[in-house]
Amino acid sequence: MKFKIVPEPGSVAFVGEAQRALPLVPGSENDCCARLVDRTDLAARDEAREWITFLRALGLAERTESGYRRLRRDPDPNDLPTAFREVIFGADTVLSVLDAVDEPLETADIYERFRGEVPNWERYRRANWDEEWRERVERLLGWAVVFDLAECVGGAYRTV
Repeated sequence: MKFKIVPEPGSVAFVGEAQRALPLVPGSENDCCARLVDRTDLAARDEAREWITFLRALGLAERTESGYRRLRRDPDPNDLPTAFREVIFGADTVLSVLDAVDEPLETADIYERFRGEVPNWERYRRANWDEEWRERVERLLGWAVVFDLAECVGGAYRTV
């Protein structure tokens, strides 16, 4: 299963902070979102909901019949890049675009090469799908930098 939700890029340290904010005993989505907002610098429940999904994708939290809970393992900086690339929809494609070129690419160029990967149902779901997916690619690139899979050089990206 691939996850497509990607929050605003943060840091590996914040990934750990967000994970620790989730309960060990499963809680409802509303309770977990409230805990994330109360215990981190996230400002809104929508952001917290994105983070719960992102933590699930990274293998740091899970959804149970009773709600969401954190897993009893700390974020491993060696595992996060692999989980990101394998489980987040579009991450591997964006990184493959960067792998295929010798020169750093700007976000707009990366998006143009990625654009064909946007599923058709997403294109028909919203009138502004292009804008939404452009932002998602920006977030993917930001996380690729955080996880040391890419670097940003003068506003352009390349793989490390």
